[in-house]
Amino acid sequence: MSKKLKILSLFSGAGGLDIGFKNAGFETIWANDFDKKIAPSYKNYFSRVTFDDRSIGLIPNEEIPYKNIAGVIGGPPCQSWSEAGARRGIKDPRGQLFYEYLRVIKHTQPSFFLAENVHGLIHSRNIDSFKNILKLFEKEGYVVSYKLLKASDFGVAQDRKRVFVVGYHKSLGKKFEFPEPSNVKRTLMDVIGDLKNLQTPSKKINNHEYSTSSFSPIYMSRNRVRKWDEPSFTILATERHIPIHPKAPRMIKIDTDNWVFDKDKINSYRRLTVRECARIQDFPDDYHFIYDKIIHGYKMVGNAVPVNLAKVVAKKIMEDLKK
Repeated sequence: MSKKLKILSLFSGAGGLDIGFKNAGFETIWANDFDKKIAPSYKNYFSRVTFDDRSIGLIPNEEIPYKNIAGVIGGPPCQSWSEAGARRGIKDPRGQLFYEYLRVIKHTQPSFFLAENVHGLIHSRNIDSFKNILKLFEKEGYVVSYKLLKASDFGVAQDRKRVFVVGYHKSLGKKFEFPEPSNVKRTLMDVIGDLKNLQTPSKKINNHEYSTSSFSPIYMSRNRVRKWDEPSFTILATERHIPIHPKAPRMIKIDTDNWVFDKDKINSYRRLTVRECARIQDFPDDYHFIYDKIIHGYKMVGNAVPVNLAKVVAKKIMEDLKK
């Protein structure tokens, strides 16, 4: 068996990117995320990976592995770039974490790097800052490509759009070309259909539980139900915005930005469970999300990169490196 290519994972979250790269033949040897609530879940699944939960800005170069590193992957925090957020971009300390990502690239000089972030990264108000960041990677000797990918175009049962940035070291003599969309279209039935016969979520399945918190006016401003033969809405990182299970009838529009549940079938409406959201994000069932409060479970799942989307991109990188 050929030796696996070693990678570092930054801003790892629950490890959706890492699992996708693992499934494509890479091996994460060191990972970092500052969120202490993530560490138990990540370390439970990736028991052989060294996980550092300090802020990346506090970790000196000499404590970050650099020998024989093929790649660096990660999704720097996206809140400051979100179209729905404060939109402070690079002025926000979280936006500046891109520079810490760059520091690790300079230190390790990998053959490739991959960064993932929200659609807002290439919004008109952020695009100049974004392109300046790309120039910094180019200055370090990388040929950079970026593209907005829609997860449902690559076999993920979800309407999720994210920006992917891939850089190849100039020594490779090539530029990353993003894979073309596949013809595989997956639906809610495909990914959670086998759970539908459970009248209530079961504790026998890890994390198969759901939040019963109230629904905000913002949530009730749209239909939040997709049918079994459709992909899911985007799985977000807060339980207040988790979609309703597809067994429920569509919500009823009564006015502009005002929808209600069908009162005759009110018991049909519940949020998706953490496990159902994890299935939609392509996490394997043996990944156990460890948390005290269910809001943290939803957050870990919603912030992750869909595993199969990560795998598609990782496979293309692996093919290029082998060539």
